[in-house]
Amino acid sequence: PFPRSFLTSKEQFHAYLRAGGEEEEKKEEKEEKEEKEEEEQDSSEPPAKRVKAEELGQDGESQGEAGEEEKERPGKKRARGQNKSRPCMKPNSYEQSRLCPSVTQGRAGLCHFGPRCRFLHDVSRYLAAKPADLGGRCVLFDTFGRCPYGVTCRFGRAHLGDGHQNLVNAALARQWEGKVLVRNGLSKELQQQLRKRKFRFRKAEEFLRGLRGGKGGEASGGSAEGSNCSAAQEGLGDGPSSQGGAPSIPTLGPLTDEDVTKLRPCEKKKLEIQGKLYLAPLTTCGNLPFRRICKRFGADVTCGEMAVCTNLLQGQSSEWALLKRHHTEDIFGVQLEGAFPDTMTRCAELLNGTIDVDFVDINVGCPIDLVYKKGGCALMTRSNKFEQIVRGMNSVLDVPLTVKIRTGVQEKVNVAHKIIPKIREWGASMVTLHGRSREQRYTRSADWDYIAECARVASPMPLFGNGDILSYEDANRAMQMGVSGIMIARQVPVGALIKPWLFTEIKEQRHWDISSRERFDILKDFTNYGLEHWGSDTQGVEKTRKFLLEWLSFLCRYIPVGLLEHLPQRINERPPYYLGRDYLETLMASQNVDDWIKISELLLGPVPPSFTFLPKHKANSYR
Repeated sequence: PFPRSFLTSKEQFHAYLRAGGEEEEKKEEKEEKEEKEEEEQDSSEPPAKRVKAEELGQDGESQGEAGEEEKERPGKKRARGQNKSRPCMKPNSYEQSRLCPSVTQGRAGLCHFGPRCRFLHDVSRYLAAKPADLGGRCVLFDTFGRCPYGVTCRFGRAHLGDGHQNLVNAALARQWEGKVLVRNGLSKELQQQLRKRKFRFRKAEEFLRGLRGGKGGEASGGSAEGSNCSAAQEGLGDGPSSQGGAPSIPTLGPLTDEDVTKLRPCEKKKLEIQGKLYLAPLTTCGNLPFRRICKRFGADVTCGEMAVCTNLLQGQSSEWALLKRHHTEDIFGVQLEGAFPDTMTRCAELLNGTIDVDFVDINVGCPIDLVYKKGGCALMTRSNKFEQIVRGMNSVLDVPLTVKIRTGVQEKVNVAHKIIPKIREWGASMVTLHGRSREQRYTRSADWDYIAECARVASPMPLFGNGDILSYEDANRAMQMGVSGIMIARQVPVGALIKPWLFTEIKEQRHWDISSRERFDILKDFTNYGLEHWGSDTQGVEKTRKFLLEWLSFLCRYIPVGLLEHLPQRINERPPYYLGRDYLETLMASQNVDDWIKISELLLGPVPPSFTFLPKHKANSYR
């Protein structure tokens, strides 16, 4: 639904970008002349011919066809799936000579490796090979009064004094003393315990002994106490406190019922998020800096990226990084993926005692083959194992347990309405239903009529709906279906990734014709958050660039409101080639990797000589 004046061909689109917008004024003059000629032509043509002319684009193709990257020719298939063999350049490979962290932190004499250290200890030698600075202002120094990356910072001239001394803004640094900005980190002590398998899983082992004892999915390792409240979930211990006796630990101050009486599973803290906007866990793109952007635009509930339980139990730092929580995320959860009751139950107990979350989610909705073979959607067809996982995790968690599922595995065989009542009986506090099957993945439209049916079946347990939310009208129609709330997640294109200001539009009930400059400022904020989170040295800059480019592979699908003849934009519509209202808006509409790299260079400086990038999904771009 574009005005003809904005539509263009693929060749003209890229020619305009290559020209750098220099021909923008000439283009406007040409368009005005063409509009006058069209008006004269329309006045002399019969209505039927005018309608046909309006349906065609400038090249004689229909406007629907003009939106595709090159109309699929006979024998040419559209790219689908993931770029599994894409080049993998780790951020630390862009720097040949790295400075020892002990030197960066100002304690060069305390390097544990001594002469065996493989990093440089000579600052002058390091600076001779260090790439040029990317700017004169360091976001870490401006925000916190001190940059912990010192001479390795790619914006170092903002805070390096004589003799390469790292300067400190004492007044600003004092404001942040004692404040924990990011929680849920992995300590070295805990990592060693996990790697040497010395961490004790008392509650999990108690539950698993019940399974081995032949009790199956009904086992929970405890007595029959509290049978009126999901007896199968009881069994967190039979000590004095669970029987109402005196507390085993001395206490200060007056005793309360909570001190001496153990809460039954049905008395756990409720997850009160009905009617709130839930940003779903988004693999790769749902990182902490992106969640901060969405939180600023009005997201109420956030969730970390999907984490694999076996990797967490092994103490992998990269997997634990997915659990980190920023202090602005007031309602935050983590999502786990796994296929076996023992690993999932142990992982739940591990996280219950080591990180700060408001809920834990089980991913039973992931359709990709790698996850499906181990768990994911496959658990919907393995009800015994699914039950053991839900009951086991619920028995060891002190926070609510939620489950995310799809309509089913096969496209025309919906099974969610049969599984949801069982999930409620097993002890889950909430279910999120994506209105597509595993075979559909992210194609076609979500089945909201079926989601409404499942919401009625789930009652009184809350059910959040998920699928095809890209405007406040979509959100309003979804809420009228009787769901408790909506999850804005990874559709095609992705609601939150294509327009993170969607949360603002829903809350303010309006279409936001956001300008290209405002969108660029959002990208600038993301890069600042990324430098805070991943660091301002070469490794942190390139990691920020990598995630920025992955996000740009979705952002390019946004169609500015001011260019649309009919609102709103549909979530499965691919934008046609169009020239925006200025050069930056046109650049942001490009689906070419090289143009995304150009945007990243506007924010993070030139890319390294050996830099290469391909997006995760084949359908997201071309060269």
